Amino acid sequence: MEALAPQFAVATAMAVLCVVIHGTGLFSLARALRSEAAVERMERLAPLSPRGVAFTLAIVMAILALHGLEIWAFALAYLGIGATAGLEDALYFSTISYSTVGYNDTHIAPEWRLLGAFESILGMVLIGWSTAFFFRIFGRIEAH
Repeated sequence: MEALAPQFAVATAMAVLCVVIHGTGLFSLARALRSEAAVERMERLAPLSPRGVAFTLAIVMAILALHGLEIWAFALAYLGIGATAGLEDALYFSTISYSTVGYNDTHIAPEWRLLGAFESILGMVLIGWSTAFFFRIFGRIEAH
């Protein structure tokens, strides 16, 4: 049980960090979209127009950037605790864990495997949060 304590501690710290990153990013994006000018533009935005496509692309890229920051945060944590041999292994393992693909544990030290499982659960929650946000924003465009 003692061996699990460091994994739980790092997993908790990373969960808090990633939720703060994600929440701050999505709430900032939502605030920018709620400005009077943005609301007016969204009301006149046709989803399949060039502006509608650009708007959708911008939202998707912003969401992907948030996920990218969180993946990098885990990769740097893996490096910092010595769980991976190098940056490429850390980034690869973080990406497959976060995205819940998770088909390979050979890129992480056995004593830190559970942290990868925690990253998968967190990634699933954050991806779900992003999906809900995206559909809420996109629903505003289609409703007008």
